[in-house]
Amino acid sequence: MKRLLFLLIPALMCADDLKSLLEFATTHNNMVVAKSLREESKLKEIESTQSAYYPTLDVGGYGQSLNARTGNTPGDIYSGYAKVGIDIYDGGKKSNTIEQNKALLESSKYDTSAYKKNLQLTIVQDFYTIKSVEANLKALEEKQVQLNADLERIKKFYEVGSATSDEIDKLQAALSNNGYQIDATKFQILSLTRLLGVKIGKKITTLEASNVEEPQNVQKELSDEIQALSASASSLTYSAQSLNAAYMPQIRLEDTYSLYDYDRYDALHPEGLNNQNKLMLTFNIRLFDNGSVSKQKESLFIQQKALESEIKQSTEIQDINADLARSKISTTKAQIQSAKSSLDAAISAYDVIAKKYELGAVDNIAYLDALSVKTNAKAQYEEALNNLQIAYASYYYYANKNIKEYTK
Repeated sequence: MKRLLFLLIPALMCADDLKSLLEFATTHNNMVVAKSLREESKLKEIESTQSAYYPTLDVGGYGQSLNARTGNTPGDIYSGYAKVGIDIYDGGKKSNTIEQNKALLESSKYDTSAYKKNLQLTIVQDFYTIKSVEANLKALEEKQVQLNADLERIKKFYEVGSATSDEIDKLQAALSNNGYQIDATKFQILSLTRLLGVKIGKKITTLEASNVEEPQNVQKELSDEIQALSASASSLTYSAQSLNAAYMPQIRLEDTYSLYDYDRYDALHPEGLNNQNKLMLTFNIRLFDNGSVSKQKESLFIQQKALESEIKQSTEIQDINADLARSKISTTKAQIQSAKSSLDAAISAYDVIAKKYELGAVDNIAYLDALSVKTNAKAQYEEALNNLQIAYASYYYYANKNIKEYTK
């Protein structure tokens, strides 16, 4: 007993339940990481635009050397300067650009959240698909054990002349075919598990039994995809308003302080000023651009209308999918009842036929049929139970909930 427990410890340590897989995937999935980085990029754009409100400070200089000096100009002039400037008025361009980038950041956050919720749903679907295939494998392995036992029994009967060689051949064929199905099912589990590991962001070994809570009084919320579209539409409004700045006055104040030094100067090529401070106020307003800005605004408004149309259809689709998910739960529960009745009947029929087969009252064809029916019924029942878990998760997804909050 102690040895058995010791052997089980590594398997238990490596097993992953559904909730831990969902939590891990929402931080380690490569697409989630990429979308999070895009959010960070949008945040930096906002900070960059906000910094434009602060004064700018530039320093520079130049050196000039004339081979043939011109009148009243030294042969060599050196200058260094510092310039401070600030935009007094820009027509609201920066403020609208900030709001535009904030809306784009919000859209990016909703987009990331939407991807995480969709990722959770696909992981749940894969998790319970694997569980269904594992249940099928278990049923096939149980069938393999039974077929092995029957084959050994028939071989003993054959040795004493109570069975024929064709009975052995039929059981051997059934055993080989079942072994083939076992190998194919194992490879299917391996493939599904490896693909699930890519979505989660780590290698998966074994999956621990988990459950999704049945939805109770869950209020549907507008999906993150739709809210992302709404935020994108808002960003277009601010983008159009920032274009209005092109027709507004642009006022900037700059103060430049310069230092000068000279070489190769004389009476005919005198030195200039040693230093100078220049204060400059600039004013600019656009009077004509042949409607360039207005056409850009029209383009943005058309894009906004397209998004609004997309939002309307997406809302309708979400409502339909939520209703269908609710109906799927009811349908799957009915399928479970049918599958359970079918399993009970298959077990009962198998028990009767197995006893008759041992007594020689029925041939091995009837027996093998009953065994296959029982195996398939058991796998079908487990699959129906797993499908119910997927149906629960689908409802949470279309209600715009985090599935991991309802798993245990």
